[in-house]
Amino acid sequence: MNIRFLTIAAFTLISFSLSAQHAYKISYERSYNDKVMPGQDPLLVYTSNDQTAITSAKVLHSTATYPYETFYIDRKNPGVYYRLSTFSKSKTLATADSAILEKNPLKVTEETRKILGYNCRKATTSINSNAIELWYTTDLGVKGAPNELGQHLGLVLEYNRNGNSKITATKIERIKAMPASVSSPKIDDLVDALTYQDEVWRSRFIQVPIFKNELINFSDQVKSDSVLRFASGTVILKKVKVPASKEGMQAFIQLVQQSNGDAYDRTGSVFMIAEDQKQSFLDGMKKGMKELPAYDAGNDKQYLGMVRTEGYSPVYELMRFFTPFGVKHFNDRVTLKNKSWQDSVIYRQDVTEFLPLMVGKEVYIGTYIGNYDKGGHKVSLELTIHPGAESNNATKKLLSVFNTTNVMEMGGQEYATLFGAEKGLEVSFTLPEDAKDVKLRYITTGHGGWGNGDEFVPKENRISLDGNVAFKFVPWRVDCGSYRLFNPVSGNFANGLSSSDLSRSNWCPGTVTNPNYIDLGDLKAGQHTIKVQIPQGKPEGTSFSFWNVSGCLIYDGKPGINGGD
Repeated sequence: MNIRFLTIAAFTLISFSLSAQHAYKISYERSYNDKVMPGQDPLLVYTSNDQTAITSAKVLHSTATYPYETFYIDRKNPGVYYRLSTFSKSKTLATADSAILEKNPLKVTEETRKILGYNCRKATTSINSNAIELWYTTDLGVKGAPNELGQHLGLVLEYNRNGNSKITATKIERIKAMPASVSSPKIDDLVDALTYQDEVWRSRFIQVPIFKNELINFSDQVKSDSVLRFASGTVILKKVKVPASKEGMQAFIQLVQQSNGDAYDRTGSVFMIAEDQKQSFLDGMKKGMKELPAYDAGNDKQYLGMVRTEGYSPVYELMRFFTPFGVKHFNDRVTLKNKSWQDSVIYRQDVTEFLPLMVGKEVYIGTYIGNYDKGGHKVSLELTIHPGAESNNATKKLLSVFNTTNVMEMGGQEYATLFGAEKGLEVSFTLPEDAKDVKLRYITTGHGGWGNGDEFVPKENRISLDGNVAFKFVPWRVDCGSYRLFNPVSGNFANGLSSSDLSRSNWCPGTVTNPNYIDLGDLKAGQHTIKVQIPQGKPEGTSFSFWNVSGCLIYDGKPGINGGD
């Protein structure tokens, strides 16, 4: 656990006076595999017969970074400890817990050793399958510990988790009394432990709410002041401000989906409008899709807004997802013995590579679910940004190249049947600079045709760059049966299978489709051509096959240039 337990306050309505007894100050350091962790904030424990406080050097010197947590033991009321989180100069939150001994029972062993010259005994416990050892002494006549464990035993001088992660005392100093610097003003209000834990967890990252219980359905009747709706309500869009953040961050997009009347598995997409050129997908959404450039595959169909041209960029696809068969709305229609349907589906995906386009900016983020149902679906969407990423994406550049997912299906955008033509998908684009370590972020799923169509028949995807094959593979999912409990009204067959069990071309009802990251090497500035070829199946009566593919380039480039800016 990375929480730092810092300077402590008496949170009760009683004001604690400074102890007249002798007290101790104990300094600790953290180590991993017997190597001292560099750059750490030294942990300090102040303890006497009346109280124990856990703090750190940075807190005592007023250099601690928000948020930080504090820890306090009232020795006059054994077994009760108080936790305080300080989120800012004006915001704190506190809770009390009286079940510390019951939650983590300790077994004292006969093993002994000396730490800093004091006789110590070992106590053990297990927390979440982690083996914990505590080495404590009773020589000093006081109790305390560098965290909540072992506070009743004696003075814990070493905490050892799984034999490799340690907090060890490095110095013990006798002081005349508990100093005023480790006592804080009393706090009148305490919250329950669950509320406290949730607030502390949320304080550790940036939350950008986008949609909350928004309806995606086939109807023009739903209105909203903050959410834009297109294609008869099957597409929702919102302009959101993404706060500036430090380098070394990770970003996740999370969508929660429930059926509100639509019983079928549907294609869904979370996307962001690319605004690096004069014209964007938003122009087509507002003015009509015929405003956007059309791709001509040579089959007498016009595929509007799907490929990059000089002056236009298609949308960035953040996440491709698929709704299951009627989760939530139809849960009471079918009952299975010893099985319970899920209440919703949570789709969550790492989208860190898109941070350079987002941080400190206002961007349009939308969600599409293809359906013709007035009830449709309810969705909540949130972007979260978290500290601690190992890689630095600040210098990464992105270029939206193609996206054949017909987000504006109900607004006149054609299904991506273009792979049935000999030309397939061929896109020429211009790199504004030399690019290193170029990768194509590629998402692909096959659809349509019923039993003999590309949804249920494996097909090779072949991606070429400048006439040379860069990557080829057969996108296929064989794990769809794992998501049966998301699909209450999936069709059932005489052989005991459900439709949601069947393997598919890179998707399952109730799942996210992962991107492929195709290595294209280093590319020179100037024009290049990407070609995608898929042996699309032929139409069968009124049934036809199609492929939704999206691709954007991610590469290292010069600062200040990002996808045509």
